[in-house]
Amino acid sequence: MNNSMVLLGFVESVLDKGKHTSRSNYAFHCPFCHHHKPKLEIDLNTNSKGVNTWHCWTCDAKGKSLFSLLKRMDVSKDKINELQSYVKYLPAGREEETREEFKVELPKEFKSLINPAGNSITLKQAVNYAKTRRINRNDIIKYNIGYCDSGKYANSLVIPSYDKNGKINYFIARSFEKDPFRKYNTPRCNKNEIIGLEYFVNWSTPIILCEGMFDALAIKRNAVPLFGKTIPQALMMKLVENNVKTIYIALDNDALKDALKHAEKLINLGKEVYLVELEGKDPSDIGFEEFTKLLHKATQLTFSQLYAKKIELNYG
Repeated sequence: MNNSMVLLGFVESVLDKGKHTSRSNYAFHCPFCHHHKPKLEIDLNTNSKGVNTWHCWTCDAKGKSLFSLLKRMDVSKDKINELQSYVKYLPAGREEETREEFKVELPKEFKSLINPAGNSITLKQAVNYAKTRRINRNDIIKYNIGYCDSGKYANSLVIPSYDKNGKINYFIARSFEKDPFRKYNTPRCNKNEIIGLEYFVNWSTPIILCEGMFDALAIKRNAVPLFGKTIPQALMMKLVENNVKTIYIALDNDALKDALKHAEKLINLGKEVYLVELEGKDPSDIGFEEFTKLLHKATQLTFSQLYAKKIELNYG
Protein backbone atom coordinates (compact mmCIF):
# COMPACT_ATOMS: atom_id res chain seq x y z
CA MET A 1 0.00 0.00 0.00
CA ASN A 2 1.53 3.35 -1.02
CA ASN A 3 1.70 6.44 1.17
CA SER A 4 -1.27 8.11 -0.54
CA MET A 5 -3.56 5.23 0.36
CA VAL A 6 -2.30 5.24 3.95
CA LEU A 7 -3.00 8.98 4.20
CA LEU A 8 -6.41 8.47 2.61
CA GLY A 9 -7.37 6.10 5.40
CA PHE A 10 -6.11 8.55 8.00
CA VAL A 11 -7.89 11.56 6.47
CA GLU A 12 -11.14 9.59 6.16
CA SER A 13 -10.91 8.81 9.87
CA VAL A 14 -11.08 12.59 10.42
CA LEU A 15 -13.29 13.82 7.56
CA ASP A 16 -15.29 10.67 6.64
CA LYS A 17 -15.44 9.14 3.18
CA GLY A 18 -13.62 10.96 0.38
CA LYS A 19 -14.29 11.09 -3.36
CA HIS A 20 -11.45 10.55 -5.84
CA THR A 21 -11.16 13.49 -8.25
CA SER A 22 -7.86 13.23 -10.12
CA ARG A 23 -4.44 11.64 -9.65
CA SER A 24 -3.77 11.71 -5.88
CA ASN A 25 -6.48 14.26 -5.16
CA TYR A 26 -9.57 13.46 -3.09
CA ALA A 27 -12.55 15.64 -2.20
CA PHE A 28 -14.18 15.72 1.23
CA HIS A 29 -16.99 17.61 2.90
CA CYS A 30 -15.51 20.85 4.22
CA PRO A 31 -15.52 21.06 8.06
CA PHE A 32 -15.56 24.86 7.86
CA CYS A 33 -18.32 25.87 5.44
CA HIS A 34 -20.23 22.54 5.65
CA HIS A 35 -21.22 22.67 1.98
CA HIS A 36 -23.56 19.83 1.05
CA LYS A 37 -21.13 18.69 -1.66
CA PRO A 38 -17.51 17.54 -1.12
CA LYS A 39 -15.66 20.77 -1.90
CA LEU A 40 -12.51 20.34 0.20
CA GLU A 41 -9.87 18.88 -2.13
CA ILE A 42 -6.68 17.39 -0.71
CA ASP A 43 -3.57 16.19 -2.54
CA LEU A 44 -2.57 13.02 -0.66
CA ASN A 45 0.75 12.70 -2.47
CA THR A 46 3.26 14.05 0.07
CA ASN A 47 6.24 15.71 -1.61
CA SER A 48 9.84 15.76 -0.34
CA LYS A 49 9.12 18.81 1.84
CA GLY A 50 6.18 17.20 3.55
CA VAL A 51 3.58 19.21 1.63
CA ASN A 52 -0.01 18.08 1.04
CA THR A 53 -1.93 21.01 -0.36
CA TRP A 54 -5.64 21.37 0.48
CA HIS A 55 -8.26 23.85 -0.66
CA CYS A 56 -12.00 24.30 -0.28
CA TRP A 57 -13.45 25.57 -3.56
CA THR A 58 -16.40 27.10 -1.76
CA CYS A 59 -15.14 28.98 1.32
CA ASP A 60 -11.51 29.27 0.07
CA ALA A 61 -9.99 27.72 3.20
CA LYS A 62 -6.58 26.38 2.18
CA GLY A 63 -3.15 25.32 3.34
CA LYS A 64 0.00 23.45 2.42
CA SER A 65 -0.10 20.54 4.82
CA LEU A 66 -2.37 18.16 6.66
CA PHE A 67 -0.91 19.53 9.89
CA SER A 68 -2.35 22.97 9.17
CA LEU A 69 -5.72 21.40 8.34
CA LEU A 70 -5.81 19.45 11.61
CA LYS A 71 -4.70 22.50 13.55
CA ARG A 72 -7.51 24.59 12.09
CA MET A 73 -9.99 21.83 12.86
CA ASP A 74 -8.73 21.76 16.45
CA VAL A 75 -8.40 17.97 16.49
CA SER A 76 -6.89 16.01 19.37
CA LYS A 77 -3.13 15.73 19.88
CA ASP A 78 -3.46 12.00 19.34
CA LYS A 79 -4.51 12.60 15.74
CA ILE A 80 -1.61 15.00 15.16
CA ASN A 81 0.80 12.44 16.62
CA GLU A 82 -0.71 9.77 14.37
CA LEU A 83 -0.19 11.97 11.31
CA GLN A 84 3.48 12.39 12.24
CA SER A 85 3.90 8.65 11.86
CA TYR A 86 2.70 8.86 8.23
CA VAL A 87 4.42 12.06 7.11
CA LYS A 88 8.10 11.24 7.58
CA TYR A 89 9.70 14.46 6.39
CA LEU A 90 8.96 16.73 9.33
CA PRO A 91 10.62 16.96 12.75
CA ALA A 92 8.21 15.64 15.39
CA GLY A 93 6.00 18.23 16.99
CA ARG A 94 6.70 20.99 14.44
CA GLU A 95 4.31 22.71 12.09
CA GLU A 96 5.61 22.25 8.55
CA GLU A 97 4.33 25.49 7.13
CA THR A 98 6.81 28.30 7.50
CA ARG A 99 5.39 31.76 7.29
CA GLU A 100 6.64 35.07 8.49
CA GLU A 101 4.99 36.26 11.67
CA PHE A 102 4.07 39.91 11.90
CA LYS A 103 3.37 41.82 15.07
CA VAL A 104 1.28 44.90 14.41
CA GLU A 105 1.69 47.81 16.79
CA LEU A 106 0.75 51.46 16.61
CA PRO A 107 3.67 53.69 15.59
CA LYS A 108 5.63 54.89 18.60
CA GLU A 109 5.04 58.43 17.32
CA PHE A 110 1.24 57.95 17.40
CA LYS A 111 -0.70 60.70 19.18
CA SER A 112 -4.40 60.30 19.89
CA LEU A 113 -6.86 62.99 18.83
CA ILE A 114 -9.20 62.14 21.70
CA ASN A 115 -7.56 64.66 24.01
CA PRO A 116 -4.90 66.31 21.85
CA ALA A 117 -2.14 68.21 23.63
CA GLY A 118 -0.37 71.24 22.24
CA ASN A 119 -1.13 73.55 19.37
CA SER A 120 1.23 72.46 16.62
CA ILE A 121 0.65 73.01 12.93
CA THR A 122 0.66 69.24 12.37
CA LEU A 123 -2.09 68.77 14.97
CA LYS A 124 -4.22 71.45 13.28
CA GLN A 125 -3.66 69.79 9.90
CA ALA A 126 -4.68 66.41 11.31
CA VAL A 127 -7.88 67.84 12.82
CA ASN A 128 -8.77 69.71 9.64
CA TYR A 129 -8.12 66.68 7.46
CA ALA A 130 -10.31 64.51 9.69
CA LYS A 131 -13.13 67.02 9.21
CA THR A 132 -12.77 66.87 5.42
CA ARG A 133 -13.23 63.08 5.67
CA ARG A 134 -16.47 63.52 7.67
CA ILE A 135 -14.85 62.19 10.84
CA ASN A 136 -16.44 63.62 14.00
CA ARG A 137 -15.46 63.45 17.67
CA ASN A 138 -17.59 60.35 18.25
CA ASP A 139 -15.63 58.57 15.51
CA ILE A 140 -12.33 59.72 17.01
CA ILE A 141 -13.29 58.32 20.42
CA LYS A 142 -14.81 55.08 19.10
CA TYR A 143 -11.88 54.17 16.83
CA ASN A 144 -9.06 55.87 18.79
CA ILE A 145 -8.06 57.93 15.75
CA GLY A 146 -4.78 59.83 15.95
CA TYR A 147 -1.89 61.17 13.94
CA CYS A 148 1.89 61.14 13.63
CA ASP A 149 4.05 64.26 13.33
CA SER A 150 7.34 62.41 12.83
CA GLY A 151 8.81 59.05 11.83
CA LYS A 152 7.75 56.74 9.01
CA TYR A 153 4.11 57.86 9.26
CA ALA A 154 4.79 61.59 9.67
CA ASN A 155 2.02 64.01 8.69
CA SER A 156 -0.57 61.25 8.51
CA LEU A 157 -3.94 60.55 10.08
CA VAL A 158 -3.77 57.10 11.70
CA ILE A 159 -6.88 54.90 12.10
CA PRO A 160 -6.37 51.62 13.99
CA SER A 161 -8.29 48.36 13.59
CA TYR A 162 -8.76 46.02 16.56
CA ASP A 163 -9.56 42.30 16.70
CA LYS A 164 -12.37 40.71 18.72
CA ASN A 165 -10.29 40.96 21.91
CA GLY A 166 -9.46 44.63 21.44
CA LYS A 167 -5.91 43.94 20.27
CA ILE A 168 -4.65 45.98 17.34
CA ASN A 169 -4.45 43.94 14.13
CA TYR A 170 -3.96 46.65 11.49
CA PHE A 171 -3.96 50.39 10.87
CA ILE A 172 -3.97 52.79 7.96
CA ALA A 173 -1.93 55.98 7.90
CA ARG A 174 -3.30 58.51 5.40
CA SER A 175 -1.03 61.45 4.59
CA PHE A 176 -2.60 64.90 4.79
CA GLU A 177 0.28 66.59 2.95
CA LYS A 178 -0.68 68.48 -0.21
CA ASP A 179 1.35 66.33 -2.62
CA PRO A 180 2.52 63.30 -0.64
CA PHE A 181 5.00 60.81 -2.08
CA ARG A 182 2.62 58.12 -0.86
CA LYS A 183 -0.98 58.72 0.24
CA TYR A 184 -1.35 55.56 2.30
CA ASN A 185 1.08 53.73 4.54
CA THR A 186 0.22 50.46 6.29
CA PRO A 187 2.11 47.97 8.47
CA ARG A 188 3.51 44.70 7.16
CA CYS A 189 1.17 41.85 7.93
CA ASN A 190 -0.68 38.87 6.49
CA LYS A 191 -3.91 40.45 5.24
CA ASN A 192 -5.54 37.03 4.92
CA GLU A 193 -5.56 36.83 8.71
CA ILE A 194 -7.13 40.25 9.30
CA ILE A 195 -10.76 41.12 9.94
CA GLY A 196 -11.02 44.88 9.73
CA LEU A 197 -12.63 46.61 12.73
CA GLU A 198 -13.60 43.19 14.11
CA TYR A 199 -13.99 44.57 17.63
CA PHE A 200 -17.08 46.52 16.54
CA VAL A 201 -18.76 43.83 14.41
CA ASN A 202 -22.03 42.20 15.48
CA TRP A 203 -22.07 38.88 13.61
CA SER A 204 -25.74 38.24 14.38
CA THR A 205 -26.91 41.18 12.23
CA PRO A 206 -26.37 42.02 8.52
CA ILE A 207 -22.75 42.70 7.57
CA ILE A 208 -21.64 45.37 5.09
CA LEU A 209 -18.43 44.68 3.16
CA CYS A 210 -16.64 47.76 1.87
CA GLU A 211 -13.24 48.52 0.41
CA GLY A 212 -11.41 50.91 2.73
CA MET A 213 -11.24 52.23 6.27
CA PHE A 214 -12.77 55.62 5.42
CA ASP A 215 -15.66 53.82 3.71
CA ALA A 216 -16.30 51.77 6.87
CA LEU A 217 -16.25 54.89 9.04
CA ALA A 218 -18.74 56.60 6.72
CA ILE A 219 -21.09 53.58 6.71
CA LYS A 220 -20.83 53.39 10.53
CA ARG A 221 -23.08 50.36 11.11
CA ASN A 222 -21.48 46.90 11.05
CA ALA A 223 -19.13 47.69 8.18
CA VAL A 224 -16.05 45.54 7.58
CA PRO A 225 -13.28 47.06 5.43
CA LEU A 226 -11.51 44.57 3.17
CA PHE A 227 -8.46 46.83 2.77
CA GLY A 228 -8.64 45.97 -0.91
CA LYS A 229 -10.95 44.16 -3.28
CA THR A 230 -10.72 40.57 -2.00
CA ILE A 231 -12.29 38.94 1.05
CA PRO A 232 -9.55 37.82 3.47
CA GLN A 233 -9.60 34.14 4.35
CA ALA A 234 -10.13 34.88 8.06
CA LEU A 235 -13.19 37.01 7.25
CA MET A 236 -14.67 34.38 4.94
CA MET A 237 -14.28 31.79 7.69
CA LYS A 238 -15.93 34.11 10.21
CA LEU A 239 -18.92 34.70 7.91
CA VAL A 240 -19.37 30.95 7.65
CA GLU A 241 -18.71 29.99 11.27
CA ASN A 242 -21.04 32.65 12.68
CA ASN A 243 -23.84 31.74 10.26
CA VAL A 244 -24.17 35.33 9.06
CA LYS A 245 -27.40 35.37 7.08
CA THR A 246 -27.35 38.70 5.23
CA ILE A 247 -24.39 40.40 3.58
CA TYR A 248 -24.28 43.72 1.73
CA ILE A 249 -21.44 44.27 -0.74
CA ALA A 250 -20.51 47.92 -1.24
CA LEU A 251 -17.32 47.97 -3.30
CA ASP A 252 -16.26 50.77 -5.62
CA ASN A 253 -17.44 50.70 -9.25
CA ASP A 254 -14.00 49.66 -10.49
CA ALA A 255 -14.28 46.54 -8.31
CA LEU A 256 -17.63 45.36 -9.71
CA LYS A 257 -16.07 42.21 -11.14
CA ASP A 258 -14.69 41.33 -7.71
CA ALA A 259 -18.01 42.18 -6.06
CA LEU A 260 -19.89 39.79 -8.35
CA LYS A 261 -17.33 37.04 -7.72
CA HIS A 262 -17.75 37.47 -3.96
CA ALA A 263 -21.53 37.57 -4.33
CA GLU A 264 -21.59 34.28 -6.23
CA LYS A 265 -19.44 32.53 -3.64
CA LEU A 266 -21.54 33.86 -0.75
CA ILE A 267 -24.82 32.91 -2.43
CA ASN A 268 -23.43 29.39 -2.92
CA LEU A 269 -22.83 29.34 0.82
CA GLY A 270 -26.51 30.04 1.41
CA LYS A 271 -26.17 33.76 2.22
CA GLU A 272 -28.63 36.48 1.29
CA VAL A 273 -26.51 38.90 -0.72
CA TYR A 274 -27.31 42.50 -1.60
CA LEU A 275 -25.25 44.53 -4.05
CA VAL A 276 -25.20 48.22 -3.11
CA GLU A 277 -25.13 50.35 -6.28
CA LEU A 278 -22.81 53.23 -5.39
CA GLU A 279 -23.52 55.25 -8.57
CA GLY A 280 -19.86 55.95 -9.27
CA LYS A 281 -18.90 57.22 -5.81
CA ASP A 282 -17.32 55.78 -2.69
CA PRO A 283 -19.20 55.52 0.64
CA SER A 284 -16.64 57.93 2.11
CA ASP A 285 -17.52 60.46 -0.60
CA ILE A 286 -21.30 60.35 -0.23
CA GLY A 287 -21.43 60.06 3.55
CA PHE A 288 -23.64 58.19 6.00
CA GLU A 289 -27.06 59.58 5.06
CA GLU A 290 -26.73 59.15 1.30
CA PHE A 291 -25.18 55.72 1.68
CA THR A 292 -28.04 54.64 3.95
CA LYS A 293 -30.50 55.61 1.21
CA LEU A 294 -28.62 53.44 -1.31
CA LEU A 295 -28.51 50.63 1.23
CA HIS A 296 -32.29 50.70 1.59
CA LYS A 297 -32.68 50.66 -2.20
CA ALA A 298 -30.57 47.52 -2.59
CA THR A 299 -32.46 44.32 -3.42
CA GLN A 300 -31.44 40.74 -2.80
CA LEU A 301 -29.27 39.41 -5.61
CA THR A 302 -30.58 36.27 -7.33
CA PHE A 303 -28.54 33.95 -9.54
CA SER A 304 -30.31 35.25 -12.65
CA GLN A 305 -29.53 38.85 -11.72
CA LEU A 306 -25.96 37.89 -10.92
CA TYR A 307 -25.39 36.31 -14.32
CA ALA A 308 -27.13 39.19 -16.07
CA LYS A 309 -24.74 41.62 -14.41
CA LYS A 310 -21.79 39.42 -15.40
CA ILE A 311 -22.90 39.47 -19.03
CA GLU A 312 -23.44 43.22 -18.90
CA LEU A 313 -19.98 43.69 -17.40
CA ASN A 314 -18.28 41.53 -20.03
CA TYR A 315 -20.08 42.92 -23.04
CA GLY A 316 -21.19 46.36 -21.92
